[in-house]
Amino acid sequence: RLQLNHQEKRKLLRHGKKLGARIKEVLSIVSYSTFRRWVREMEDGAGQAKSKPEEPAKKPGRPKTGEGIPELIIRIRTETGWGYTKIRQAVKRLGHNVSRQTVKNVLLAAGLGHDPHSDPDTWNKFMSRHAETLWQCDFASKKKWTTKGLVDLYFLVFIHIGTRRIWVSPCTAHPTADWTSQQARNFAMHVDEHNLPLKMVMRDNDKKYPKTFDDVFTTPTCKVKRNVPESPNLQAHIERVIQTLKHEVLNGFCVVSERHLDHILRRAADWYNHRRCHSARGNLPPVRDSDDPPVVDLKKQKIVCDSELGGHLKSYRAAA
Repeated sequence: RLQLNHQEKRKLLRHGKKLGARIKEVLSIVSYSTFRRWVREMEDGAGQAKSKPEEPAKKPGRPKTGEGIPELIIRIRTETGWGYTKIRQAVKRLGHNVSRQTVKNVLLAAGLGHDPHSDPDTWNKFMSRHAETLWQCDFASKKKWTTKGLVDLYFLVFIHIGTRRIWVSPCTAHPTADWTSQQARNFAMHVDEHNLPLKMVMRDNDKKYPKTFDDVFTTPTCKVKRNVPESPNLQAHIERVIQTLKHEVLNGFCVVSERHLDHILRRAADWYNHRRCHSARGNLPPVRDSDDPPVVDLKKQKIVCDSELGGHLKSYRAAA
């Protein structure tokens, strides 16, 4: 005798019911009366497996935050300034398991949402601590027009974070290891000649920097700080300077030789350091005699416009 399990019965009933009385003509596994009994049992629910006692329905969502936990979260935040994850870990150590989202919701409700300035330390604070002795450098380029097409000319730019003073190297079409190392030595001599502070040089991971470049700045009083990959904000100052040089100076010229570009770069660096005002320097040039320039009597003194690079750069001063 063929024995059918519960699943096989349900399959037989599901397809057999569609045939109605014609099932008699094809039914061979069981008798028609047995088949009809199974149909009645299924419809009455007698053939169903006995269901377990129903449990009380759980309310959707997370359980309510325990009493006293919101107050604890707020206290930890106000005393430490920690972020959501670290506060959650501190609460977990006290035996209470709350989600990071719960911590966030409690703090937002209390008006203590994330504030980057409340962190124990920030990138801005780091830059402020090192600004007076920190320099950043990067490669820049400008197209040279030739009879055979456009050629890239490369040059190095250094910026002192504290004063925004810059130094720009001569250009080259071939930034070899020897050329790059020589520019590092030239910059080091410039810093020494003007008695400028130098304790750290930040650079990216460009392959054009040879080991000998880093060796120039690796001394007991100075070191090279290489940026980690995919961290563009670490080079924000030097990239902004290069953008300024391109937009305000270089884009106004078609360069035809290395000598031509070197002349433009020398004048541009001098203009940037001594005559271009900078918002981070109190809207005065990076290099100046005083933080409080003398007030010019516009009624008694004549104002002169000095133009450079064929009138492309302009600055104003009182006539001598």
